[in-house]
Amino acid sequence: MSSRPAGTRLPASLRLRPTRLARQLRLALVGLSLAAGPALAQNTPASIDVTRAQDTKRHYRIAAGPVDEALASFAGSAGISIAMPPALIADRRSNGLEGSYSVAEGLARLLAGTGLEAVPGNSGAYLLRAAPASGETRVLAPVTVTSQAEADGTTEHSESYTTASMRTATKLPLSLRETPQSVTVITRQRMDDQAMTSINDAVQATPGLFLSNAGGVARPSYNARGFEVDTVMHDGFPSAVMGYIPSAQANLSMYDRVEVVRGAAGLAQGAGNPSAALNLVRKRPTRDFQASVSATVGSWDEYGVSADVGGALNESGTLRGRFVASKQDARSFRDAQQENHDNFYAVAEADLGAATTLTLGAFSQYDYSNFMWGGLPANSDGSHLDVSRSTFIGADWEYNKSRSNGTFATLEHHFDNEWVLRLGASYALTKVDVLATSVWAGRRFLWAQKMDQEESALDLYASGPFHFLGRRHELVAGLSRRRLDYNTYDYYGAYLPGTVDPYTWNPRSFPKPAYDASGEGAHDITTQKSVYLSARFSLADPLKLIVGAREDWYDYDNRRGDDGYRITRNLTQYAGLIYDLDAQHSVYVSYTDIFKPQSARGIDGKVLEPVVGENYELGIKGEYFGGALNASAALFQINQTNRARVLDDQSSCPSYPATACSEASGLVRSEGVDLELQGALTPNWQIGAGYSYARARYLRDADASNEGRTFNTQVPVQQFKLTTLYRLPGELQRWRVGGNLHQQSRIRSDSSGWHSEQKAYAVVGLIAGYQASRQLDLQLNVDNLFDRKYYRSIAVGAYYPYDIFGDPRRVRLTARYTF
Repeated sequence: MSSRPAGTRLPASLRLRPTRLARQLRLALVGLSLAAGPALAQNTPASIDVTRAQDTKRHYRIAAGPVDEALASFAGSAGISIAMPPALIADRRSNGLEGSYSVAEGLARLLAGTGLEAVPGNSGAYLLRAAPASGETRVLAPVTVTSQAEADGTTEHSESYTTASMRTATKLPLSLRETPQSVTVITRQRMDDQAMTSINDAVQATPGLFLSNAGGVARPSYNARGFEVDTVMHDGFPSAVMGYIPSAQANLSMYDRVEVVRGAAGLAQGAGNPSAALNLVRKRPTRDFQASVSATVGSWDEYGVSADVGGALNESGTLRGRFVASKQDARSFRDAQQENHDNFYAVAEADLGAATTLTLGAFSQYDYSNFMWGGLPANSDGSHLDVSRSTFIGADWEYNKSRSNGTFATLEHHFDNEWVLRLGASYALTKVDVLATSVWAGRRFLWAQKMDQEESALDLYASGPFHFLGRRHELVAGLSRRRLDYNTYDYYGAYLPGTVDPYTWNPRSFPKPAYDASGEGAHDITTQKSVYLSARFSLADPLKLIVGAREDWYDYDNRRGDDGYRITRNLTQYAGLIYDLDAQHSVYVSYTDIFKPQSARGIDGKVLEPVVGENYELGIKGEYFGGALNASAALFQINQTNRARVLDDQSSCPSYPATACSEASGLVRSEGVDLELQGALTPNWQIGAGYSYARARYLRDADASNEGRTFNTQVPVQQFKLTTLYRLPGELQRWRVGGNLHQQSRIRSDSSGWHSEQKAYAVVGLIAGYQASRQLDLQLNVDNLFDRKYYRSIAVGAYYPYDIFGDPRRVRLTARYTF
């Protein structure tokens, strides 16, 4: 990323005058930044060249004292960010600093005698670590740390709520400011601070994303900008979200971060909805030895343990490994409900040469719950039952067992010309066994079924710089193949005799019925082959153009039916223009799209063209303290076109009345705004905050009465989310305090004679931590601090009984010991 020195004027032909809308967006972003805290206004100059600033000598006068106070004073004066792991700074003192020094010189003198050193990290930020002993030579030099952080955006040990770079949107290694879409990263630090355990927790904390349980507690769905998220990626490999079928929800113990791109993301994932791309990035081995164990106890008999060990496996450090294991058992505030989660992850890296690295990994995850399907029914008019939150209208013998095993491998080679060739492969097999009941219109329905989902993927790409017309540009070109084999079997479904009274129901008194699960379900295989290309052109020092294209060949084979179809040569497009207003702020405009195959057929008997989601976005981004703090504001519009509409005239339809014919003319439009702030306000104060407003409406639909109405009323129009943590200074430096807030607008469901609603609500959480020693850390998390009673999802009729209470006040205590 290039920047120009402060005060340098561009040629008149390259100076762009911001539009009125751009100026308004810039004012909104500056207002958001100032509202976050006075430190931002005081410590962020109007224009700064980070590289020159770190080389410039400044005069410092810092008194001797605790090392964290000395470093905080130095960072504030130098305009940098320093990640200070509590285990390192505890009980250490600095001799202070007086005189004129560059950043590197000042840090070295300030830390002299402390046994610590500061090395460059994410985009100019610094990471504190133990200094090598006398005569010891580190295998990993500081320059390598910088390169690695900037290349892969690793967040572990950074103590940051942001990252230096991400590839999820375009496969180009771009900073958040350089990415012309609304993006969020849930870092490892933020996961730990909020005691997150599954991807559901990460979704709940991400601005603009909505976690819905409208299919049951163990069948969550994710929504962004009014549309359902139907794909989750792991290290860039797309993986199906099973939707109404329960599946293993990713356990976060083996992940470094979750990268989120809101809006259409077809360039990254291929087929899907114009909602968001979620990319879970796994932890990698480290050259230096590290190990930690943690234990958690919490409300409703929750117990959890985890271990994480990694480091070099040979003396030279060319072979590295890592192992992560976690186990969680818990009951619930609901009567008779319980769940168990186990996760094992192992990964190894081998340097096959100075420029070639091979990575091999494997994981196994097991999830069990006896509350999988349905929820509380509602009254006949849609009003909620007058029951306590502990009511469970299920049976204690129900179960949802899910086991997911997988492997992955990457081979990466770096050429002398800065180009990289990367080959990746992944395989996963998920097996699900379900026995569950749900109450429909007062009657209990029993469902038994087994499901297998087998996924494999290959991805090969080359990336690197090239020069054209005297300027440096970047390019990524690749191809991929993905195969999903989904099979359901041993099926049984039927109503059980009798009716259910929710006011007297006892989940332990209902005997397990006899049933014969010998039926067959669906079996289908989906194959998607792709070639893709993306490039970033430097049109001028302040002006960058990102363009991309992806060609997909999509094949759906229904093995137990005759409605398979094939889509050839669907073109996905991407374009973004970014203009640097100064060294901290950029404005951008972007267009992205995505396609989603549909099975409806026209009069000619052919499958309709895919649904197309188009995302238009205009925004401004700010990057402060060398990338330690990121802010953004964006306006967006999404059009989902080609939606199937049933023809009014079926006289020429050859399949009517068995199957009606349709046309691709439906349209849903979503419009809204995204505001976000993520990263460090000061070296001791992290924040992740975001406001989102998205309203999606039918403009044309198969049901003409829908036109003009809200697309999905069970998704809130606006949400505000906040997580913050502050490490106290001085004598209280061992303590940290913070909290989180989730606020959303109402959700509702309406039909003839039916109205159900959850009004707008806010839930507050508390975080408190104490560094008892260099190795031992204690943390208390209190969710729903004020014990707010609310529904996470609501019923949508007598046959969709999904009134599901949100968790009451929940307390968890975690102890983590680092070796």
